Amino acid sequence: MFALITSGVLALSFVLAAVLKYKFIAKKKSLLGRHVLVTGGSSGIGKCIALEAAKIGANVTIVARNESRLLSALEEIKGQCLNNDQKFKYLSVDLAGDYSMVKTTLNIAINEMGPLYLFINCAGMAICGTLEEVSTNDIMKMINTNLISTIQATKAIVDEMKQNGFGSIVITSSLASFCGIYGLSVYSATKFALRGFAEALSMETKSFGVKVTLALPPDTDTPGYANESKDKPIETLLISATAKLFTPEEVGRKILQDTLNGCFFSTVGLEGHMMTISCAGMAPYTSYLELICQVFCGGILRLITVYYQYLFDKIIEKCKLEREHKKI
Repeated sequence: MFALITSGVLALSFVLAAVLKYKFIAKKKSLLGRHVLVTGGSSGIGKCIALEAAKIGANVTIVARNESRLLSALEEIKGQCLNNDQKFKYLSVDLAGDYSMVKTTLNIAINEMGPLYLFINCAGMAICGTLEEVSTNDIMKMINTNLISTIQATKAIVDEMKQNGFGSIVITSSLASFCGIYGLSVYSATKFALRGFAEALSMETKSFGVKVTLALPPDTDTPGYANESKDKPIETLLISATAKLFTPEEVGRKILQDTLNGCFFSTVGLEGHMMTISCAGMAPYTSYLELICQVFCGGILRLITVYYQYLFDKIIEKCKLEREHKKI
C-alpha cells in the first residue's frame, strides 16, 4: 500500500512538472554561435554537456587540469559540431589554485571565443569512507575540487556576465545536497554548500538578467563514479543500489535542456524530482505551477523520505551486526 501511494504521488508530481515545462516555461533558447564554457569538461557529465552544446551549434570551451584528456575530449567534441563556423578551445588550469591564474585563464577563453552565454561548473569528485577513515588530505581535496574550484571559477566570470545582461550559470551539485549519505559525509558537506552558493548567487544575478541552475545529478556511470565505487563502504553500495544508475549522456542532456529552459533545479528521474519538491525550502521557483506542486505534494513526500531513511538505517544496522558477528 505504501509503495502504491508513493508511486501515485510521484507520478502526479511528475505529470505536473511535465505540464509545467510544456506550458509555462519559455521556449528553449538557441545556442547557435553562442559561447558555452564547461569546467570539468574533459570527461563524464561535463564532456557530455559539451558534446550536446556542440551538436546544436555552440562555440565550446572545456576546462580541466589534465591536458591529454582535454585534447582527446576536444577532438571528440569537434566531431559533433553542427557547422564549420563553430569554434572550440581547451584550457588547462587548477581552478582551486591561484585565483589570479584562474581569472586570467578564463579571460583568455572569453576574449577568443566571445562573451559567455552558458558557464557550466562540472568539476567534482568523491572519496568514500566514514569520517574517521578519510584522510585530512582527501578532505581538503574534496573541498577544493567540489567547492573552491566552483566558487573561484564563477567569481572570475560573474561580473562580466552581469554587465552583459544575459546568460546562465550552472552549479553542478548532487542529490547529496538534499540528503547526507553514509560513507559520503565530507562529499555531502561540499554538495550542501554548493546548494547554498547557488541559491545566494541566484539572488545576486537575477536582476541583471543572469540565471542560475542548480544541477542535481543522481548516481551517474562516469569514470569518476567507477573509481569511487572501488572504496565505497558496503553500506554506501547498498544504499546506492536502491536507486537507478544513469548514463552521463542522459544526465548531461537533461542539465543542458533545463538550463536553456531557465529552470533553477535540474534533476533526472523520479527520485530527483521528489527531492526537489520535498526539500524546496527557500529555493527559487520557475513558475506558480511548480510552487503549487511543492506546497501540496511536499507533506506526503516528506513522509516518503522518512520511509527511505528507515530503509537506509536498517541497511546500516544490518551491516554493523554482520561485522560484529565476524569478529566473534
